[in-house]
Amino acid sequence: MTALYMDENVDGRIVRQLRLRKVDVVTVQSDGRSGIADPLVMDRATDLRRLLFSQDTDLLAEATRRQRAE
Repeated sequence: MTALYMDENVDGRIVRQLRLRKVDVVTVQSDGRSGIADPLVMDRATDLRRLLFSQDTDLLAEATRRQRAE
């Protein structure tokens, strides 16, 4: 199963329900990185080899910027 890295804007109810279903979830908060900038959130998810889950439109803009830079 996919390991997830949850951005801090994700509703905690989603995190709890995923964990109840035995999904491997790490949150920005539980990783001790609350408040870090979106580029750092993306880098951290990559470093941990986890799929990033976010509901943050600013983070989507950062992802788009990175794709265009490739």
